[in-house]
Amino acid sequence: MSSMRRIDIIRILMKHVEDELVISNIGFPSKELYHVKDRDRNFYMLGSMGLASSIGLGLALSTQEKVVVIDGDGSVLMNMGSLSTIGYMKPENLVLVIVDNSAYGSTGNQPTHTTNTDLEKVAKACGIDAVTVETEEELEEVFKKALKENKLKVIIAKAIPYNEKVKDIDIPPVVIKYRFMKSFSKN
Repeated sequence: MSSMRRIDIIRILMKHVEDELVISNIGFPSKELYHVKDRDRNFYMLGSMGLASSIGLGLALSTQEKVVVIDGDGSVLMNMGSLSTIGYMKPENLVLVIVDNSAYGSTGNQPTHTTNTDLEKVAKACGIDAVTVETEEELEEVFKKALKENKLKVIIAKAIPYNEKVKDIDIPPVVIKYRFMKSFSKN
């Protein structure tokens, strides 16, 4: 059983993210990412639950840059078709990290169905190279490798239900959008 918290996972990811584009799931994941490492190349989803992986896919298909998506198990379950589409399109510049805390973290940690739905098996059934990690060391090793490879990767990072007490994102949504677009359109 993992003892990682989502904020620990985000800290590990952002320790290794350099120029990559990052899309973050709604609610606490975005607020925690903002707290850990705010940067223009982060896109904080402030709505549209279930669409972080779809936005990441669209972005990966429209650029050569590496795209990292930080998604949640509840959102992936809500839009399970995104895994099928991602597996079909196979963008070599996409790394999808699914924080699986078996809970809807931003709405009160109600349980999700990942207690009996294995997201690694689902991703593999969609033709995706996927792995489940339960420790910070495993996550760091797998993520560093995924950033260097030119292949689609899904990492399911097991976590405990926990929301870090962090402030709300104080950047207006339109500013988040435009600073993000400006950060990669010049490349």
